[in-house]
Amino acid sequence: MVETEAYRPEDPACHAYKGPTMRNRNIFAGPGIAYVYVSYGIHRLLNVVCEEEGIGSAVLIRALRPVEGVELMQERRGRPKDLCNGPGRLTQALGVDIAHDGRDLTEGPLTLVPGEEPGEIVATTRIGISRGVDLPWRYLAPGERDVSVRPKTIEGRGLRRERSRA
Repeated sequence: MVETEAYRPEDPACHAYKGPTMRNRNIFAGPGIAYVYVSYGIHRLLNVVCEEEGIGSAVLIRALRPVEGVELMQERRGRPKDLCNGPGRLTQALGVDIAHDGRDLTEGPLTLVPGEEPGEIVATTRIGISRGVDLPWRYLAPGERDVSVRPKTIEGRGLRRERSRA
């Protein structure tokens, strides 16, 4: 992953902001669960639930660097470039659809696994939303070519992924 956006329950842009509904129920499902929804009637967007069950909070996967399965991604996208540099392109390349909503991302055909760290991580404001636009909850690798949109301003630098202590 080279770009993400965080959404928390107190955030007016978060689908959990007004509480649970049938549409957003999986954002309340617990950590590691996929929350997939349709944006603008065409794009399926993949989020990873990150809080305990009952708390609506997730991280939108905005972009990733393709490492494996590039030919299949190109076939799904119908083009060799711009495979995963945006949340709609990413889900199309990975074959993610609404049927993945509510699935456990720690097992099964769609899983999250640790990969190579992208280097520096910066925080900036989120994009593609109309509320909560001032919150610096978009995180990306600034030199990465697969980032969807280059940041206009950078709010924080030198962010590092916290290592789990197993």
